[in-house]
Amino acid sequence: MKDREDIRIVIIEIQQSVVVRGIKNKLQDLRYQVTELGANFRDISSYTGKADLFVLYLSESITDDIDNMTLLNQIVDEVDTKGQPMILVGEREYMNEISREKPNLKDFERLLLPIDMSKLGSMIDQMVEDEGEGGRKRILIVDDDPTYAKVVRGWIGDAYQTNIVTNGTQAITFLVKNKVDLILLDYEMPIVDGPKVLEMIRSEESIRDIPVVFLTGVGTKESVSRVMSLDPAGYILKSTTRENLLGKIRAVLSKT
Repeated sequence: MKDREDIRIVIIEIQQSVVVRGIKNKLQDLRYQVTELGANFRDISSYTGKADLFVLYLSESITDDIDNMTLLNQIVDEVDTKGQPMILVGEREYMNEISREKPNLKDFERLLLPIDMSKLGSMIDQMVEDEGEGGRKRILIVDDDPTYAKVVRGWIGDAYQTNIVTNGTQAITFLVKNKVDLILLDYEMPIVDGPKVLEMIRSEESIRDIPVVFLTGVGTKESVSRVMSLDPAGYILKSTTRENLLGKIRAVLSKT
């Protein structure tokens, strides 16, 4: 497990609050590395993939402001798409109210005010351990349809660490900075399609041996032959079941 001095936490506040100052100070007292995103929360994309965990403070008046709700959507979607852990902090009634506006908030851990800092520390330690240790393989999902990608992550997320990117350029950037054990790659993507991404992967020595399984929506004999002519580790029809997808992933990983 990581030492607390090596755990990077990013605190996000849409509206400034003394509560956040208190959280930050107490987390620093517990020896975590802490970055506070106040007015700079629009830079969150530069932290996803680098931070170990996010803490989002939900203040009571967010739902009263359309601009604040738009910002909340952007923050949650960014963290959710990258599959990173986040803790929501706030009053019970306000979190319930915001969750009705933003249903996927239910996917994140919650901590109610007033904060029990020992509980927060234990929660952070456990979440980081679950994310980074525990022997789980890491899978990168590359698909220009984030809705479908999240479905896949929902199917496999209990068994594997998962990350999502939505185009080929993002995939290469992610792969050269992060170790993964398998890539699920959409065959039909605009601009840079799956075959081109596979070609780019194989041209990079550090990542060329990562097994790639194509995700394809077309199951005709001709289309399957075209997919397999590129010699991937396999292919999966997007119409497949959760059980078949997990079985295919297990079969491919067992050979690595």
